[in-house]
Amino acid sequence: MRVQIYTMQTPDEALQVINAGAHHIGITPSQRGLPGEVSFETARAIVDAVGDKALRIALTVESDPALIIEMARAVQPDMLHLCPLRGAFSPDHVAALRAELPGIKIMQAIEVGGADTREQAINDARAYEAVADMLILDTQAPDIAGIGASGKTHDWTISREIVESVRIPVILAGGLSLFNVGAAIRAVRPYGVDSLTHTNEKLAGGGFRKDILKVQRFAGAVRAAAKALES
Repeated sequence: MRVQIYTMQTPDEALQVINAGAHHIGITPSQRGLPGEVSFETARAIVDAVGDKALRIALTVESDPALIIEMARAVQPDMLHLCPLRGAFSPDHVAALRAELPGIKIMQAIEVGGADTREQAINDARAYEAVADMLILDTQAPDIAGIGASGKTHDWTISREIVESVRIPVILAGGLSLFNVGAAIRAVRPYGVDSLTHTNEKLAGGGFRKDILKVQRFAGAVRAAAKALES
């Protein structure tokens, strides 16, 4: 069971998060005011510092291929996390992007809500399955121009349906913490789980940094839940 932690803001923080149990580290290279965003230069420094110690993922909410390509070439991540608002970047766009960025994998965000959007979420997952290497199932935040970073959960029964209906790995995100990740793993059986909001330490005046103890406890809860599934 893979542990994915967002969002790294310094090379040292990324290395601490990996030592705390993360297999995937997320970076947000952007100038849009996104949570925890960093410059392209800082993102590249994080990528270089991490090396092969973890899967290095760069998130983008952009829907302009030129902007995505510019970022990817500057940062050189192992994987791009595409999470613009639903419908802004089609499967055909993803396929074209892959051709422009050989060697960089794609993780496509799928918006999962409740029963009223169940069919939409499942259809989206199936549509992107053919062009992505991985899916991430997340919860839409009303004030962010992309899928995710809400800190809230969605309907895990829909997530389980998606896991069972696609042939590529699925990361479960959306409001996961030490206290609910075990239940989420039992309910969904994903390839991995993601945490941003609930492994943060809020800073005075705004912003955050990763709370390494929370990351350690989150990773421990993931290991325990995964082990229980195997027994």
